[in-house]
Amino acid sequence: MDAAYVFRVEFRLAPEGAVVDPDRFETTMEVPASEPDTDGWLFFRDRLWRAEIGDESSFRRLASDRLGVEVVAADFRELRTDREHLDALRSAIADDLDRFNADAVDEVLHKYLGSSIHVREE
Repeated sequence: MDAAYVFRVEFRLAPEGAVVDPDRFETTMEVPASEPDTDGWLFFRDRLWRAEIGDESSFRRLASDRLGVEVVAADFRELRTDREHLDALRSAIADDLDRFNADAVDEVLHKYLGSSIHVREE
């Protein structure tokens, strides 16, 4: 299984004793998606809402820690996944729909990821 949450992030450089121009840069950051029913698999539920970052300041801190630079902006782009991971995710959601306050798996996926799921066939 292979999946990642893909974000566009803007970061700023503020080196001591030097001036950089530009001081802001944009890049893509991928956060590996945990396998369903393992620690961290609810990242999408805890961080996203309708394909938007739910708490951007908290996410910017997380991204800053992971990247080692000050992240000043971030946007969710997609869950990039293979079919095996998506099927396992759908199954794990179906096993506990009450956790998501939903009646169907598709409702859960849309509620958190919108239409931002990109299945890659290998």
